[in-house]
Amino acid sequence: MTLLCYGDSNTYGFDPRSYFGGRYPAEVRWTHRLAQATGWTVHNAGENGREIPRRAWELQDLLRRAADADLVTLMLGGNDLLQGPPFAAEDAAARMDACLTALLTQRAPSTVLLVSPPPLCLGAWTNAALCRQAARLAPCYRALAAKREVAFADAGAWGVELLFDGVHFSPEGHRAFAVGIQEALEPLAAQFLGG
Repeated sequence: MTLLCYGDSNTYGFDPRSYFGGRYPAEVRWTHRLAQATGWTVHNAGENGREIPRRAWELQDLLRRAADADLVTLMLGGNDLLQGPPFAAEDAAARMDACLTALLTQRAPSTVLLVSPPPLCLGAWTNAALCRQAARLAPCYRALAAKREVAFADAGAWGVELLFDGVHFSPEGHRAFAVGIQEALEPLAAQFLGG
C-alpha cells in the first residue's frame, strides 16, 4: 500500500535545535517510523512553511502527488494560524474545505485522512492568542471531515511533545505521532486492502 503524507515542517521532520534549520534523521521522523512499523510505502511530502493549498499551482501539486497514492493524509493549518489575528481556526477550516473539495474531485473520501495538528503551545514562536486558535482547530476540522465524509484524527490526543518553539515535534513527539497516526490509518488501510 502506498501512502502520501502531505504536510508542513512537522511532516518534513524539521529540527529547530539545528543552528541552520536542519532535519531529523530518517529514523526519527514519524513518516519513516510509520513505514517501518507497517511495511507500507510512505511518501513524505512535508515542506517547511507550507500553508493549506489554495492557489491553483498549490492544488495541482497536491493532486499530482496524490494521483498514485492509495491513501492520503493531510495535516496542515499551523502555518496558516501563525499569520496571527485576525486569521482564526475557522479561516483555516475554510481553506481546508476548499483544498478537500479539489482533492475529492480525484479520489474517494474513504482514501483521505484529515489530521488536526497537535495544538501549538506557548514557546519562542507562539503566544497565548495563537495557542487559543490552535486549540480550536480540531473541532473545526472534525466538523469539516464529517461534512466531506473523510476520516478524521485529532493528533492533540496523542501526547505529542513539542520543543521550545511551541511548534515543532521533539524526537519523542515524532515517536508518539507515528503510533497515533498508525492507529488512525489502520481502518482505512483495512478497507483498502480488503476491497
